[in-house]
Amino acid sequence: MKPFPKQLTLDLPIETRYGREDFLVSPSNARAWDMFESWPKWPDRVLLLLGPTGSGKSHLGAIWAAQTGARTLPAGQLPLADLPGLARAPAIFLEDADRARGVENELFHLLNLVRESSASLVITARLWPDSWELVTRDLVSRLRLAPAVEIGEPDDALVRAVLVKLFVDRQLVVDTSVVEYLAVRIERSLDAARAIVEALDQEALARGRAITRPVAAEVLRRLEGEGGEAAS
Repeated sequence: MKPFPKQLTLDLPIETRYGREDFLVSPSNARAWDMFESWPKWPDRVLLLLGPTGSGKSHLGAIWAAQTGARTLPAGQLPLADLPGLARAPAIFLEDADRARGVENELFHLLNLVRESSASLVITARLWPDSWELVTRDLVSRLRLAPAVEIGEPDDALVRAVLVKLFVDRQLVVDTSVVEYLAVRIERSLDAARAIVEALDQEALARGRAITRPVAAEVLRRLEGEGGEAAS
């Protein structure tokens, strides 16, 4: 059989949508969603938002930032930040604190400043603070006292819903059997869903044909071979 002719494709970026209407609530993230919906009636000014990579922490933070006017920055940038100025913001969304290194002094100082102000601070991480390899005992103690809410890995229903939404966002028409096939084979994360839909979009454009289960299987195998985010 002759290979499918490849068409020239334009690599136009598809912006990831972080709007309120784009966040899909499911049992895996409902508790976190309810907590952010209840702001500012929180039990503390500091909140830990915990969950695996690709679970939707950044999306939830973007919705909250739009609502509160929060300043958003990676924890690794704290040494470069104006901490007193940051604490004067109405809210702060600090991402990936468990991945940042060499920022313990700045994080401890920011926590103190927030306590002295009226700001709300959300700190995201994959793991609980005891796993961050922190050496500043007072910092560990303060983080332990902060209330925490977890987002779990996306459940089956959420993975299916996200796949459908991503296909719709790209104006791709696929059969439900393709969605079912992908939902049980990709890595259970929202990032993996985005990666496979993007790859299938490019493949469909290159081949000039619809996305079918055989096409989806081929792209999945290729991504797995390339060490991509999707897994069989």
